[in-house]
Amino acid sequence: MLNIFRGFVLLLLSCMGVAHAADSGWLTAPQNDHARVRFQAQKSQDQLHGLLTVELQSGWKTYWRSPGEGGVAPEITWKKGETARWYWPVPSRFEISGLTTQGYHKKVVIPMVISANAGDVLDGMLTLSTCSNVCLLTDYPLHLDFNQPDDPDFEAAFAQAMRAIPADSGISDDLSAHLAGSNLVITGSTAGEWRDAQIYFDPLEGGIIPGEPAIKSSGSSLVVTTPVTDEWGEKPASLAGKTLSFVLTNDGKAQQTTLTVGADREAAAVADASTGNLGQMVLFALLGGLILNLMPCVLPVMGMKLNSVLHGGTDTARIRLRFLATSAGILTSFALLAAMITALKITGASLGWGIQFQNPWFIGLMVAVTFIFALNLFGVFEMLLPSSLTGRMATAGGNGLAGSFFEGVFATLLATPCSAPFLGTAVAFALAAPLGDLWLIFMLLGLGMALPWLFVALLPKTAQLLPRPGRWMNSLKVILALMMLASSLWLATLLNQHLGNTLSGLVTLALTVIALGAFIRTAPRTTLAFWLVVIALAAFGGYQIRGLTQDDAARASTADAHPLITWQPLSEEAITRALTDGKRVFVDISADWCVTCKVNELRVLNQPEIIAALNQPDVVALRGDWSKPSEQITAFLQKRHSYAIPFNQVYGPALPDGQILPPLLTQQTVLTALKNAKG
Repeated sequence: MLNIFRGFVLLLLSCMGVAHAADSGWLTAPQNDHARVRFQAQKSQDQLHGLLTVELQSGWKTYWRSPGEGGVAPEITWKKGETARWYWPVPSRFEISGLTTQGYHKKVVIPMVISANAGDVLDGMLTLSTCSNVCLLTDYPLHLDFNQPDDPDFEAAFAQAMRAIPADSGISDDLSAHLAGSNLVITGSTAGEWRDAQIYFDPLEGGIIPGEPAIKSSGSSLVVTTPVTDEWGEKPASLAGKTLSFVLTNDGKAQQTTLTVGADREAAAVADASTGNLGQMVLFALLGGLILNLMPCVLPVMGMKLNSVLHGGTDTARIRLRFLATSAGILTSFALLAAMITALKITGASLGWGIQFQNPWFIGLMVAVTFIFALNLFGVFEMLLPSSLTGRMATAGGNGLAGSFFEGVFATLLATPCSAPFLGTAVAFALAAPLGDLWLIFMLLGLGMALPWLFVALLPKTAQLLPRPGRWMNSLKVILALMMLASSLWLATLLNQHLGNTLSGLVTLALTVIALGAFIRTAPRTTLAFWLVVIALAAFGGYQIRGLTQDDAARASTADAHPLITWQPLSEEAITRALTDGKRVFVDISADWCVTCKVNELRVLNQPEIIAALNQPDVVALRGDWSKPSEQITAFLQKRHSYAIPFNQVYGPALPDGQILPPLLTQQTVLTALKNAKG
């Protein structure tokens, strides 16, 4: 809007037919010989354009519209009640008597637009505060007579002054803010690079004043951290939802920005992440990567590696090379993930942990790979291929170094829909951090996940603690094949969101039938386990057929037969509306591809106590589905500086700014948060 106004002003001045100018001349005051002021104005139609010029001696300063922690902004009181809109040039920051203030030194020209004055005379009183080691508050009477001759230089001077006013765009459209501890944290990015970035704050509502900021920039990323206190010098209870106004500068350009402060960061680790505690995030990344090995997503690959070790015998050198190759695969995959996120960040696309599972082509590829692995473990390829070719594949592929490398890649890909403790915090820090820190955190995540594999590589004799090969290995292969088949069938169900129930159901049924035939063909039929597996696969296939033969109404009836939690669509407006009504809010963001979400749902959200708590009259349950790309959910998460799911948050009269819950829920955690929210 400001750019449009500038153009309008310049056009109006250039087209003006009749204009009357007035000039107060240079004014001084006997009690203040360190400053002089001048006010010029030009009258046209229904408004006046004014220029206030202030010149100060060296060492003296006056104030911006928001003085900071001390001082008084210039003010003009007009005799006939005229009103003026001031346009403030970019200030400087300086310190007086230990207080951080914002203002001008030497000379400043402030343009303004004044409401119409019917007469030929404009009178007012300028009150100006000037400071050095002492501060003086001086009044300057302004008298402007529009019967004076026009000033031919006024239009050019006014246009030049307007060009110095910050625009409302041009530096960054990606800025967000939140309270972290006692600090206001602002993050943002720019199309190019940050060079000598500066920021100047207006007070927030409630008399909350930002102090001197610490500005960190790297490439296109910016993090500003500034202490905030209320008018009593205390830390504010919350900033969530408050309007923040500031001027941001970069490489000689300036932008006026107004935004709404996001949810407060309550967890100390998350607050430290936002303020740049890189050392703590390094530890979190290592721990988060290590814990990924224990998640159900990765267990099938761990089993495959166990199987390959058992087949590899006791050759310690060979075991070491295989586990080093697997570690290399993990680290390479995390490097590729970091490269992908770097490209998304540069192009301004949505960021998040596991978002590749929103892509049907990626899911289809993972279905194919896991299914082929399952058939391989069933022994199908050993039957179809000549023994010599099978031996070469085992050496170069499944049991060779290349196979071990791709096991690491595969484990990483399967791990990405999982969110583990410490992982979400480290990923949130990385995605909001400069690119150098992003790469550091992602490589440390990879190192953490590779630690168990590296441990065996360093001490290969530990692999010899496993039982000696024997007939039991055939049973182990079947168990591993079934684990991998379960992963493949689960991934196939994720295609529901993209292909629809019918086509996705046909894919899942086809995989089940092929797997059942492969198992019957390859497994010995003399054991009870064989018939149990056959019955289980046949029952699952029958379940798929039943689902395919039902119409939509029957499916809906089946889904509604056991009503659980009454979920409503997630939105910021729904949270605000519920809080206005004095209700508590439980937020759940999940996705079909998020294994941790399913664990939370099974172990916690579907339990009777939680269902009863979330169905209370004063509780609103809001759910967001991130199975497919959603700009609304992405924005919701990023506003709270979260980039991974599951994401759960509780609001209420006693928690108006929300409490973010840990990724792995417990019934006690949810019930306690809901109780605390009620107050």
